[in-house]
Amino acid sequence: MTEELERLIDDYAQLLVRVGVNLQEGQLLLIDADVEHAPLVAALARAGYAAGAPWVDVYFSDPRVKRELIRQAPEESLSHSPAWHVQRNTEAVESEAAYISITGDSAPTIFADLDPRRVGEARMKEASNARRAGIADQRLSWLVAGCPTRGWAQQLFGEPDVERLWREIARTVRLDTPDPEQAWREHAQQLQNRVASLNERRFDALRFHGGGTDLTVRLLPGSRWEGSTEKTRSGIEFIPNMPTEEVFTTPDFRGTEGTVRSTLPLALGGVIVRDLELRFEDGKIVEVKASEGADVVRTQLASDDQAPYLGEVALVDGRSRVGESGIVFYNTLYDENAACHIAYGQSYPFVVEGAAGLGVEEHLAMGVNRSTIHTDLMIGGPDVEVDGLKDGEVVPLLRDNEWRLDA
Repeated sequence: MTEELERLIDDYAQLLVRVGVNLQEGQLLLIDADVEHAPLVAALARAGYAAGAPWVDVYFSDPRVKRELIRQAPEESLSHSPAWHVQRNTEAVESEAAYISITGDSAPTIFADLDPRRVGEARMKEASNARRAGIADQRLSWLVAGCPTRGWAQQLFGEPDVERLWREIARTVRLDTPDPEQAWREHAQQLQNRVASLNERRFDALRFHGGGTDLTVRLLPGSRWEGSTEKTRSGIEFIPNMPTEEVFTTPDFRGTEGTVRSTLPLALGGVIVRDLELRFEDGKIVEVKASEGADVVRTQLASDDQAPYLGEVALVDGRSRVGESGIVFYNTLYDENAACHIAYGQSYPFVVEGAAGLGVEEHLAMGVNRSTIHTDLMIGGPDVEVDGLKDGEVVPLLRDNEWRLDA
């Protein structure tokens, strides 16, 4: 590793800790990562302790080990969560810790030849549910960020050029600017301006149409748009995704109708889902088609009763740092910030007025979805027009992948 790359990784780690999760002195820091992310994790630990963390707790996983779980383990072991892992996440939520999840496949297609149903089942459900509940209740400052690997670089460039991928990742998070923290403040303000415009309009629904998509997503009267930053219940402001280019809200899960085609491949559990098409009736996904990976999606949708309903809708224009790169990253964190997207499964109750502190059944009665999964898929692009609908009025939001509201 060159000295230049070492400095870049340290700068990146500082940005994730200081601006991303906004780690406070005395706050526990949890990190989940792949074993190949170790250089970044070490830099995050340095930055975490320097910022005042009393303990940096790291959990490493390895896709080669998970492959053997999927291949050989008993059925009941696929979704098993060790008690210590559940307790780790529960205690993190109770202490209002900071949590960083590092993404970046070291072996992007390692599960492609395995039973797609078992691939979809292979996740520690109880442990992830404990963390997801903490996020929904605003008890964690959390962040998802990427880390280049040789396998990921090979997938993108046809050669394991990790340093090239590091440069691309650095650009998406504005490390190429003279003052990255100031650049993030300016970017966050731009997204907040869009949030304000959307919240002022109080649209009843969104319509996506073009390129084989004709989808109407009903919005909740009490849903607010959010973007760039979030706050914990104790007031810690953080950025949950780096990069982030989206403004998003929680839809009424009961009111999605039509057909949608994914405009980018979806990397899902070690499998690449291509040409995904979903059909909705009365809010529910009732049909799944794809040229590759459809069974992995179907397995996810069978996770629980609410998995086939929407939990998020997000708008992104073509001027995003990710979109301008021209790279399909085969990684949801990046690809969702290149295009408008929806997510089936868990919603974000904290953006819905009156939803704070309510239980699952109360949320469902309001139209706020609750599920054990949350999977984003990209549905936007130059061929897809987006309109806001309000009392019969149609307001253009995106045309030719350009933002039009209050343009």
